[in-house]
Amino acid sequence: MPNALITGITGQDGLYLAELLVGKGYNVFGLIRGQNNPKTELVEALVPEVRLVAGDLSDIPSLLRALEASEADEVYNLGAISYVAYSWDQALLTNEVTGRGVLNILEALRLYEQIHRRSPRFYQASSSEMFGKVHQVPQTEETLLWPRSPYGVSKVFGHYTTINYRESYGMHASSGILFNHESPRRGPEFVTRKVSRAVARIKLGLQDEIVMGNLDAKRDWGFAGDYVEAMWMMLQQDEADDYVIATGETHSIKELLETAFAVVGLDDWTPYVRQDARFMRPAEVDLLIGDPKKAREKLGWKPRVAFPQLVEMMVENDLNEQKKLHGV
Repeated sequence: MPNALITGITGQDGLYLAELLVGKGYNVFGLIRGQNNPKTELVEALVPEVRLVAGDLSDIPSLLRALEASEADEVYNLGAISYVAYSWDQALLTNEVTGRGVLNILEALRLYEQIHRRSPRFYQASSSEMFGKVHQVPQTEETLLWPRSPYGVSKVFGHYTTINYRESYGMHASSGILFNHESPRRGPEFVTRKVSRAVARIKLGLQDEIVMGNLDAKRDWGFAGDYVEAMWMMLQQDEADDYVIATGETHSIKELLETAFAVVGLDDWTPYVRQDARFMRPAEVDLLIGDPKKAREKLGWKPRVAFPQLVEMMVENDLNEQKKLHGV
């Protein structure tokens, strides 16, 4: 049974990936940060087979101890401060965790290999936010990176650091350039979950409106459960490489609102939505749409859940959650 170590185990992707790997017969270890981490119970409830180990992406010795404890064959680095809007408020912290954290775990892997003569395969969670001010539509693995947020800049650092360690030390280190991927497990601060939760609450009479920023921004949205399968596929290849993981379709925030409100039978969403400049990004990323041709041809990967299904899944989940919370 192979061993896998996942950083960011408490996040949306970490939970889906852990479920996938457990289902494939892996011994799964999850890196958990801090004592009495409040999300520990979530992992234990959803994926009780996971063994949690202490560690921090800012601390190389703790990462080395986690590698030794897990005897990992595969390492998936999903840990990051991943909320783009927050990255302007905490730019240095975002850089330390999301950017330098990649360097730290790669360096821990290099030291681990020297000490134990073991070479775990490595996956880095890169992001479509690296494209930022896009210079090619759709975006491919060769598209120029032009990030427009501290988060995007940090992801570019991690992405190129992964390539550098692959080329310099012969590591089996791959990056998945994942476009937006959502699920009912998405944090409420992200726009898709913000919308799905608000729509559910409006339908149940628990709130009157949703306040939004730019409604014209377009994103390539897929289902997180599909995307973690691509991560695993990358580490099964003979050679490491970088892959765009996307649906190849783009939808605006307006389309997201229209689809979400339609799920609850509210076809005219405009009376319930108000725009506010506070929710506008200092530098907006207007259009992201990925070309997953390489992943399709080399990995045999393709998304299964379409955009309308994804939105319906999230709204229905939030309807059930809000009904339980408020006894409606």
